[in-house]
Parts: sequence; C-alpha cells; structure tokens
Amino acid sequence: MKIAYINPNATGSMTRAIVMTAQKALPEAEVLGLTNSGGPAAIEGPADGRAAVPGVLDCVARAGALGADAIVIACFDDTGLAEARAAAKCPVLGIGQASYMMAVLLGLRFAVVTSVAAAIPVIEDNIETQGFAALRASVRASGLPVLVIDEGAPDTVDHLAREIEAARVKDGAGCVILGCAGMSPLKAELGQRAAVPLIDGVAASAVLARAAVAGLQAAS
Repeated sequence: MKIAYINPNATGSMTRAIVMTAQKALPEAEVLGLTNSGGPAAIEGPADGRAAVPGVLDCVARAGALGADAIVIACFDDTGLAEARAAAKCPVLGIGQASYMMAVLLGLRFAVVTSVAAAIPVIEDNIETQGFAALRASVRASGLPVLVIDEGAPDTVDHLAREIEAARVKDGAGCVILGCAGMSPLKAELGQRAAVPLIDGVAASAVLARAAVAGLQAAS
C-alpha cells in the first residue's frame, strides 16, 4: 500500500516529520511526502488556506502519477480536502477529519489544542460540517505559531502541556486532539505528561487510510 501525505505549506521539515510519524504508525506501507513548495510557509487561518489550494491540487496530481492508493492532506485545517477528493481517483483523508473520527471511535468527548486564534473558525466550521459537533468540548488556541511549534523547543512543549491540562480540567475533555501537524513529533513527550489520551491526526490518518483502501478492495 502506498500513501501520499501532502503538506499544504512550504516547510519541508514538517513534511519529513509527518512522513516519519505516518511510517511509524503504519510500517508496512510505503509513505510518500509531497510539499506544496509554492504555498505559504505555514497555514494560519482562511487566507493561507485559500492560497495553498492550487498547490495542493498539483500535489494530488503528482500523488496519482506516483500510484498512491490513498492521499492524506497533512494540515489540521484539512486544507483543500473537498477539492482534492473531487480531483483524486483514490480515497483522500484529512488529518483533522481523521482525528475527529478517531475520537468518535473511542467514544470520547474531545478538545482540540491548535496553534493561533486565526485557526479556530476554520476548525470549528470543519467540526460542524463534517458532523462531529456532538462530541466537541472545545477548540483552544495555544497562541503558538505553527513554525514555533515545528521547532519543538522545551518551552513549547511545556506550554502545550499546560493547554492540554486546561482542556481536561476546564473544558471536560475526555481526550485531546493535537490540532497542528507540527505537534505530531511531540506527541510521545506530551503523552507522558497528559492525564487524558492524545490523538495525533497524522498517525490516525495512516490507520484510517489503510481501512479505507481495504474497504474499497473488499467491496470490489
């Protein structure tokens, strides 16, 4: 099985970290990483998302040419997900969507801890339109820019750990979703400090992509 992870932003270090996480979650798969090199350096709100869509669709075409069995949009905003699905000939998932679906499968009320406040309206809208609002406890902005999160400094981990605990105590979350692809490499360290389960959309999307491909094969 071949899964193509499309990073809608232009930061190659994030793409490499995403591929490592997905490969670890699904070692039997071949995981490809495609970077939208002409896109914004980070996706932080609707304007960045709109600017990234043309490059995302170019990456969808590249993934198809490479023989991808599934495609994952590796931005928590699920940037260009609908457009990618319309263009692709294989299943397309978003890491945000996969995170919410995993929370549903676990039966846990979820909070999202994301990057900046500008991301909240996009995430809230995705939760509503994708049908996950019944289990939403909150969407919290950490106030940390995406590229700061990507650096993974100790004070960044400390800050995120405090936000995760606040989501548990103040918002009543039964699990916390890491609402930025840049948080994926930090999950193990954050998980050691968290009193609730953490969901990482990169890993969740890998196993759900496998299920989607297997489901199509079984139905054919």
